[in-house]
Parts: sequence; C-alpha cells; structure tokens
Amino acid sequence: MFGILLIKKELGTTSHDVVNQVRRKFNTRRVGHAGTLDPLATGLLVVAVGPATRFLQYLPLEPKEYIADIEFGAATTTYDREGERILSGPVPEDLAGAIDLALVNFRGLITQLPPIYSAVKVNGQAMYKYARAGKEVPREPRTVHIAEYEILRVEGSVARARIVCSGGTYIRTLAHDLGEALGCGAHLAGLERTRVGRYTLEEGLLLSDATPEDLISLRDALPPMPLLDLTEEQVEAVRFGRQLGLAQPPGNYLVGLCDPNGNVISVARVIGNMLQPECVIPAEVAHVLS
Repeated sequence: MFGILLIKKELGTTSHDVVNQVRRKFNTRRVGHAGTLDPLATGLLVVAVGPATRFLQYLPLEPKEYIADIEFGAATTTYDREGERILSGPVPEDLAGAIDLALVNFRGLITQLPPIYSAVKVNGQAMYKYARAGKEVPREPRTVHIAEYEILRVEGSVARARIVCSGGTYIRTLAHDLGEALGCGAHLAGLERTRVGRYTLEEGLLLSDATPEDLISLRDALPPMPLLDLTEEQVEAVRFGRQLGLAQPPGNYLVGLCDPNGNVISVARVIGNMLQPECVIPAEVAHVLS
C-alpha cells in the first residue's frame, strides 16, 4: 500500500501529528509529508504513504497558495499570534492604502530571514530551541519568489491576504516584515494553505475520512514529469540500477519509468541518451493502484 494523500490539516495539530495519525490508521511506519504547516495553520497537507515517501522530492509541489490574516499594530516574538508582543505602533488610518504602497517591495524575488522560532537548524539544532534558551544565533537569509500578494479585504486592523509563493517561504515573516514596512508592527493571526502545485484544498480530505482507496498513484501524481513504459527486461535492468539507452530521450532531466502494467517503479535522470535510475521501488513491493 502506497501513494499520495491530500489531507485537510485542522487547527491545533502539527504536521507531525498528521503523520503519526496516518501511520496508525494505515498501519505503516513509512509516512512523510511535503511542506510543514504550523499548529496555527490549517489547509492542504500533501502526505506520502509507504515507498511513495521516497518520491516526494519529485512531485510538482509548487507554487503554494495561502490565505493569511495579518493583524497590524503589534509584532510578536514568533511572528504570529502565539508569541509575546514586542513592538507596537499606531496603525495607519488608511491601512489598505498603506499596504498597497508597501506591497510593491514584497513581490517577485525577495530575501527574507526565517523566524527565530522556527525549525531551521543551526549547528544541528533547531533555532526555536536557541530562542527558548534565550540565545541568539545568526540567521541566514533566503531568497524566495512571491508570484502574487494581494489584499482581499481590510477590517479594522486586520488584513486578509492571498499569497502565491515558492516553497520555503515563511508567511509569518511576510506578515512581520510588512508590519515593519508600515512602522506599526504586524503578526500572522491566521493561515490557511489552499493550494500545493496543482492540488487544491477542495480535493483534500479530513484525516478521519481518509481511506486506502483515496491514495493517489505515483502515475497520477508525478506528471507533468514524462512517463515512459518499459518492457519486462527493462524493468529488471532498472531494478538492478542499470542504465537504459534511448534512441530519443525525453526533453526533461527526470523521467518516470513504468512497468508493463503502467505502474511507476522508478524515477530516472536523463544523461545524454541514457537513463540512470535514481529512485527505484523494490520488486517485492506490489502496486495496488493503477
């Protein structure tokens, strides 16, 4: 049993909580997820079950879309509503207008620092552990891409924003930095992830409703990566990690390889006119999905 699940994560649970619950429900230890959601956040969490965990790195999981509630007038230590308030200032009278003027600097390629209360590791330890111990550690800036950042509405000191961004973007940091740009401070008051790659929240399931029949096969999950059907002899070669020669290699760096039944058994890298298997499902693992 393996494949991809689309889960609607609920408020108050961690992504790791979801993984543990899927392990118990599906009676397997091999479960992983793509893209952590904080306990404060809800929305779409892509979960891999069984050997599919090895293929998460190949799935088309960008861009990501969020609906964020940003409260202006106070910054917090964690950049969200759960942190201690550390800075406050008067909210602009025309908050919507002030945000519109500031957002021009928050679109496209931008640089941001991860929150000090985050799981980013420094010297092998998560930064939030240093923060809880009162220790300061250097934070490495990261470059992310913000494709869309628009304000849907403003009510009082809270703005609801729609954000489309690359993986690795901290929405908490976007909220915090926007508050700094306005000079009044801001923090994330609520967050929902509504899209991951081509998957939308509407396709997701509550964990309580998910069953093995809801698993998405790798054949359906990997595209737009091209898929190549193999003969039995080629499948055997791939199982042993051998390269395959092709007269006309696909114009991609990576290709999904399928057995004669149409089931994905491997992802291979295109090297010249050869395919080098990178990730292979063991022969003893049988596909239960077509």
